Amino acid sequence: MKELYKLPARPEANRQNILQGDKYRITMLTEGLVRLEYSEDGIFEDRATQTVINRDFPPVEFQVKETEEELEILTWRFRLNYNKKEFNPRGLKAQVLGNTGFWNNVWHYGDELRDLKGTARTLDTVDGACELGHGLVSTEGFSVLDDSASLILTEEGWVAPRKKGIQDIYFWGYGLDYLECLKDFYYLCGKTPMLPRFALGNWWSRYYEYTEASYLELMNRFDEEGIPFTVAVIDMDWHLVNIDPKYGTGWTGYTWNREFFPDPKRFMDSLHERGMRITLNVHPADGIRPHEEMYEAMAKELGKDISREEPVAFEITDPAFLSAYFKYAHHPNEEKGVDFWWLDWQQGGITKMEGLDPLWMLNHFHFLDSARNGKRPMTFSRYAGPGSHRYPVGFSGDTVVTWESLKFQPYFTSTASNIGYGWWSHDIGGHMNGYKDDELEGRWYQLGVFSPVNRLHSTKNEFNGKEPWRFNPEIHSMMNEFLQLRHKMVPYLYTMNYRAYAQDTPLVLPMYYYNPRCLESYRVPNEYYFGTGLIVAPITSPRLSGLNRAKERVWLPEGTFIDFFSGTIYEGGRMMDMYRDINTMPVFAKAGAVIPMTEEIDAVSTCGNPSSLTLKVYAGADGSFSLYEDDNETCDYEKGICAITEFEWKWDGEQRFAVHPVQGELSLVPEKRDYTIEIWGCTESEVLCTSNGKTAEAEASYDADKNCLKITVSQADACAETVITFVRKLVLAENPVKKTVYAFLDQAEMEFDIKTRIYQLVCSGKSPLVIIGELQAMDLSEDLVKCISEMLTAQGSLA
Repeated sequence: MKELYKLPARPEANRQNILQGDKYRITMLTEGLVRLEYSEDGIFEDRATQTVINRDFPPVEFQVKETEEELEILTWRFRLNYNKKEFNPRGLKAQVLGNTGFWNNVWHYGDELRDLKGTARTLDTVDGACELGHGLVSTEGFSVLDDSASLILTEEGWVAPRKKGIQDIYFWGYGLDYLECLKDFYYLCGKTPMLPRFALGNWWSRYYEYTEASYLELMNRFDEEGIPFTVAVIDMDWHLVNIDPKYGTGWTGYTWNREFFPDPKRFMDSLHERGMRITLNVHPADGIRPHEEMYEAMAKELGKDISREEPVAFEITDPAFLSAYFKYAHHPNEEKGVDFWWLDWQQGGITKMEGLDPLWMLNHFHFLDSARNGKRPMTFSRYAGPGSHRYPVGFSGDTVVTWESLKFQPYFTSTASNIGYGWWSHDIGGHMNGYKDDELEGRWYQLGVFSPVNRLHSTKNEFNGKEPWRFNPEIHSMMNEFLQLRHKMVPYLYTMNYRAYAQDTPLVLPMYYYNPRCLESYRVPNEYYFGTGLIVAPITSPRLSGLNRAKERVWLPEGTFIDFFSGTIYEGGRMMDMYRDINTMPVFAKAGAVIPMTEEIDAVSTCGNPSSLTLKVYAGADGSFSLYEDDNETCDYEKGICAITEFEWKWDGEQRFAVHPVQGELSLVPEKRDYTIEIWGCTESEVLCTSNGKTAEAEASYDADKNCLKITVSQADACAETVITFVRKLVLAENPVKKTVYAFLDQAEMEFDIKTRIYQLVCSGKSPLVIIGELQAMDLSEDLVKCISEMLTAQGSLA
């Protein structure tokens, strides 16, 4: 095998961490992670597997008590007892120590696991929820990863069957320390690589018979609408589909349909000129058949009888086939312009090698192959089990277009982090069947913008297009704004992309990761952290009749939070129902957060490091953000070649906002930048600006409706320290409750007299507690009372 196809691995464990008997071996990898092996012949495996590649953890502190009958191992995290016989529930158990879990904290070998789940191979045809696989974390404080069936990764870079009859499991006993558990998983199974920057923009995808002309015409219409895309996904009709039945079906194909795309390179060049990247859909299962352009050359190389039209069968277990598969079917198309491949494997999990899943094999080798010539590798395919995080991006499959499918996806996305899988891409808007519902589509787009990857997609149905102008004007306008918002957020998202690699923390995390002892954090399955600064709770149900607001149950941890869209200030530490119109959803920044964004949203700008930034800063606490930038395309990030710009926000004491001089490789960023600094949740003040201690120009304005102080600094030197201070001390603003209630009542479809009574009551000067009591006595709907109560009490208690 080529050196390119050898996955870097450090599979041998530190000998100080190993305890071994005649038929067992126990490897203490960390104080919370232990490898348990049993083999009748006493021979154990030190090579990497499909799942596990690094076992070279540092020495572990542990104590051992041993008798002829039993072995006891103790760390500060758990106690393991083993009777030195073949693993069974009576002879192998572990107890997680301390008050670390909510329920049972004792594991016996073979116990049914009650963890917090992981993810699934695909959402194909799913209408609503599906069963998820096991994850690494649990409220019981432990989980288990069984690696007994994984194939071996050989030193040559190939795969080999595992010896039968062995047991090879990893016990995770981290209590409620979920983040540390996840970090050690990434060490054991490999880091999540960085995505290229273009992957974080919007993707356009549809299973549809596009032509070169119709596709480019569609892209021009998107330009007219101001809707940016960075990825063009061309589904299977790029290749010949209507083939001679003697060759089988047209699902597999590698020969361009010249009727649709007369000059494939010209077509892809046109997309590249727009700043877009290109992926083609392939279903590799049927190999290369005689109707394909590359058939003769590939068949000759592999010794097939061309005169008899002997097909080149898909045989992923044959290194010669794999080499020819890339050489003839993929590399020529990449030379024409294909940037990465969509591996749409749907044809089962059987190969000639027992236990080898062809999906895993495709993901593994396509990802490694895509790193040729220093290119940052990437592929797009379904999940193939633990360890799949090494091969992003994930394609979640063909969901049904229903509210039930939408309701499942936020939970599905965040829970995948429990098995380290952080880059799911859904068919935003749903793929097939279901029904037309403009509001459903709009809410799905909102979820997509606050998802790891935002890819619009649908099936080949004339009535199932995802173009925003195909929906009613209200939804159309909102879709456009959210698709623009996705590109505005790329500076933030790209830094989170780096964090996922460097700090082993996925972009999307369930709420319990930072609040493991709060039961409320487990009761909001559709709410999640979105990077370091935001909490998101997507809307997954229709608006309430008359109120024109949708409802979502949201839990805010302790602290002060500010609505990302409206600037409304909320006091946390509580669960509440929140109500939102079609243009917004519950997204919150914690006091002190700094969120870097940009207004440069076309594809070319999105794929590069912008010359202007909008820094959203949230009042009420100190905070900071380290903006990460690199070349966006290569693997130089692994060498630390990057530029870091530190933004520092001081709220307590002497208030100031500072843009520190860029550190690292200066050539990666513009020499000068325009900054728009938006301080949300504060009162008004004039500002002073300095650059390296010298007075500089800055303009300030204030939006009282959103409690937002806006400061503009033009052409700031990247190597200078730019500091903003305030003439008057900023304090946390008060929500404009009366204006907010008036705006809500004005649009609500209800009796005018009721509106008047409610508004007069809100303006009466009575305490929120009294007002809510009177509202409850007015025989109003529960949701109407709760909607107004949210506005009245967002910022504090009822007292």
